[in-house]
Amino acid sequence: MNKRQVESAIAELKMDYINLQGDIEKLESTGNNSFVKKAEIRLAKLEDDLAELNQQLAEFE
Repeated sequence: MNKRQVESAIAELKMDYINLQGDIEKLESTGNNSFVKKAEIRLAKLEDDLAELNQQLAEFE
């Protein structure tokens, strides 16, 4: 990946992260705890992916 691709991937993951946070809030308010747990696992995976991409981006600078 080049720098532009990494930046694009980071932006996309950030949007996914924000959307997932909103989904979690909605699920919590409706009492769907089993879905909340699954969404939280996906959120943690996004955090790991973002950390990895941010590390790659740092290597370009």
